Amino acid sequence: PREWVAGRIAGARCYGALVTIDPTGLVLLRPGTRATVAGVFAAWGRPLATTGAAGFGGRLRAWVDGRRWRRRPGDIPLRRHAEIVLEVGRYVPPHRRYRFPLGY
Repeated sequence: PREWVAGRIAGARCYGALVTIDPTGLVLLRPGTRATVAGVFAAWGRPLATTGAAGFGGRLRAWVDGRRWRRRPGDIPLRRHAEIVLEVGRYVPPHRRYRFPLGY
C-alpha cells in the first residue's frame, strides 16, 4: 500500500534498494547501493538505448551536472545530488542545477 500526496509517494510499507517516489524522476537509493541509469530503467521495466528511452524514439543524449556524457547513458553512475538529464529528440539546453528537496 502507498500513500500519495501531490503526485509523490508520501508513505509505503517498504522500498527497494532503488526507488523513484517523485514525478520529477528523483531517485532514492538505500545507503551502500551502487546503481546506474540502466538500473532505474530496468526497475521501471522500460527500455533504454542510444536510439530512445521509455518508448520515446530518437537520438538519446545525456548530461551529468550540466556536462555532456559521451558514453552510453545507461552507464551513468547514480551519485548523491548528481543532476542527470536524458534527452530524446531536438536539443534543449539542460538546467545546470536542481534544488533537491530538504533531507534528500
